[in-house]
Amino acid sequence: MSIFLIRHGETEGNAARIVQRPESPLSERGAVQAERLARRLAREGIAQIVSSDLARAVTTATRLHDVTRVPLAFDPLLQERNFGDVRGTSYADLGFDLFAPDYAPPNGETWPAFHARVDRAWARIQELAAAARGHLAVVTHGLVCRSLAERHLVLPDGEAVPLRWENTSLTIVDGRAPWRVRLLNCIAHLDDLDVLPLRGSGVV
Repeated sequence: MSIFLIRHGETEGNAARIVQRPESPLSERGAVQAERLARRLAREGIAQIVSSDLARAVTTATRLHDVTRVPLAFDPLLQERNFGDVRGTSYADLGFDLFAPDYAPPNGETWPAFHARVDRAWARIQELAAAARGHLAVVTHGLVCRSLAERHLVLPDGEAVPLRWENTSLTIVDGRAPWRVRLLNCIAHLDDLDVLPLRGSGVV
């Protein structure tokens, strides 16, 4: 049994480098990415899917559900870090480092609060993985993936925690402690996706 850790597909906010709002939908390219991911995982033995309840993750997870027909649940613990009043702002207009360790977004989450929530999400993931009769797919967001990799997962020798988690990237984690990663931030299913070029590199 393994945990398949997945980042959602691209949104217009990703492409335009805008701090995303909760309702941000997948872009046209993001929908294609989600379809490619679903086809890649269709016969990989996924027994259950759990997803963030933000729109971009919901759509990505629903496409995977459509091809696997396994139970799908949503958990707000898997949401992206809440940047509060900064959401909807272009990165170029911020004038500061959104990801600085001491930055506390107005009406949003500090890093400690965010990591504490991810810790609760990780505890829930472990429970679901232990009960699953097959692999567990977890559809979430870039900073959640990074938080898990930095603090809970054992990366392959010589690998560093990615600064950017690619849209619909797949990370496969052995389903037991010490939670070793055997595939990291992989987008092999997007290798020939060049008809809709990526226009930006927004993190969240």
